[in-house]
Amino acid sequence: MKKPIIVIKFGSASITTSKGELDELVVSEIARQIAQLHQNYNIVLVSSGAVAAGKKHLQQYAGTLIERKAAAAIGNPLLLQTYSKYFAPFQLAIAQSLCERHHFSNRDQFLQLKKTYEELWKNGIIPVANENDVVSNLELKFSDNDELATLIAVGFGAEQILYSTSVPGVLDADGQVIPEIKVIDKEALSLAKKEKSAVGLGGMTSKLNFARLATQMGIKAVIFGVRTQDGILKAIKGETGTVCLAQPCNIPSRNKWLASGSLVTGQLQVDDGAQKALKARHSLLAVGVKKVLRDFEAGEVFEISDEKGIAFAVAKSKIDSKILSSDTKKQNLEIAHADDIVLL
Repeated sequence: MKKPIIVIKFGSASITTSKGELDELVVSEIARQIAQLHQNYNIVLVSSGAVAAGKKHLQQYAGTLIERKAAAAIGNPLLLQTYSKYFAPFQLAIAQSLCERHHFSNRDQFLQLKKTYEELWKNGIIPVANENDVVSNLELKFSDNDELATLIAVGFGAEQILYSTSVPGVLDADGQVIPEIKVIDKEALSLAKKEKSAVGLGGMTSKLNFARLATQMGIKAVIFGVRTQDGILKAIKGETGTVCLAQPCNIPSRNKWLASGSLVTGQLQVDDGAQKALKARHSLLAVGVKKVLRDFEAGEVFEISDEKGIAFAVAKSKIDSKILSSDTKKQNLEIAHADDIVLL
């Protein structure tokens, strides 16, 4: 049998010191615990920290976009060097995987990425993924590495995704860890504090939002503190942090990619009748469209929103949105086939 896949994401704040430099003690602990899991799982590490590792080499670093790119260029080899140093005593090799958004929005490129990871796993090598900040286009970049980790987990059919943080888990109003979240709804999302760390891009809001996507796609998500003793080993067992339960999911792998990895370009608002029809697994017809909120072209992926403006599905379009008019509504033109629509 194939080994189950786990994706573990380490944010900048969780693997750096208070001075914003790589915390080698944390990296050594990551290596020790991953070495124990390696025999039983195919593992992907998604690690931030390149900018933190490289910025000290730039004079008068102020955190501008171009300075961040330069720091990432310096820091990427330093980050991998640090990981290699601490994995070596366990006879484990690692591989660098610098990803860009189009590697996921283009299904052919995504499948190539997946095959590469499978070849690495076959040879006992652990891929360490990070965004390719040096060349990533501002409009097409990941929101943060929580998104990158989630896209890998969903696209590869991971059993679990672990989001490490600088705090012990999702906290309630009294500052206590919430051990389990059955469904990540609006109430659960409201638990997140809005602040971000000084070195990271995400925060608890990001983690809960992407954990919500992962759980909707049938993946268990755990948000845990990386500095907890044996935190990774305990998180895998659900013994630390906040466990977000996987929801029932029978979506085929292609449609999981459509719902998560594909690059959404447009948005339509539909009426209640169309929403009910889509939830009954019918195709989207022009007659049910109330408004084009963002244009898209044939073959592109767009969101479908209800009358309140809340997105409840994504779809791959058969037509260009610009041809939608009163005439096309009368003709009941098919905008997206039921097989190309994924309910969220």
